[in-house]
Amino acid sequence: MDSVRSETAPSAVGGSEADVLALKILVAGGFGVGKTTLVGAVSEIRPLRTEERLSEAGRGVDDLAGLDRKTTTTVAMDFGRITIRQGLSLYLFGTPGQDRFWFLWDELATGTLGAVVLADTRRLEDSFPAVDFFEHRDIPFVVAVNCFAGARAYGAHEVSQALDLKRGTPVVLCDARDRDSGKEVLIRLVEYAGRVHTARLLDSVG
Repeated sequence: MDSVRSETAPSAVGGSEADVLALKILVAGGFGVGKTTLVGAVSEIRPLRTEERLSEAGRGVDDLAGLDRKTTTTVAMDFGRITIRQGLSLYLFGTPGQDRFWFLWDELATGTLGAVVLADTRRLEDSFPAVDFFEHRDIPFVVAVNCFAGARAYGAHEVSQALDLKRGTPVVLCDARDRDSGKEVLIRLVEYAGRVHTARLLDSVG
């Protein structure tokens, strides 16, 4: 799916056809960081999930430290949709978090406008693979710190330094369970990615 495409949808006036801008967004991050929760919280449609129950066979492979309550895992992707405003919709693709499913990321990243890297300060090192993935492919992204109950609070600047982010990469605090909080993260991403892509376009013609 292309990052930007037009769909047709009934207009509120007279039922005529009106263009709708649809953008593809990835939601990435480490295992158990809250990607499925975020997609499910903001999606206005019933989200598509490809979850399987964690098994004993995977306990030696998946790092479950600090994830005592996690019983399922995404094995392909999550999918949802949210309308940001009239005429602008986001298609959300949640990536699988375990190392053995990272081969799917390249396919999912094709045509994406940008990405949300969801981070957990209790396991911040798990965010590095996603950060590296998008930086190396020049895909704009924001880091969204999922504020888990009981986790030590860190400021956006501290997280940016800890992840060694490139200057200007936004870091926002959020609650992946809350629709309004998740929507604000997505708006921030669209604004940031729009500025990045516009600057690249101007450079290419200048």
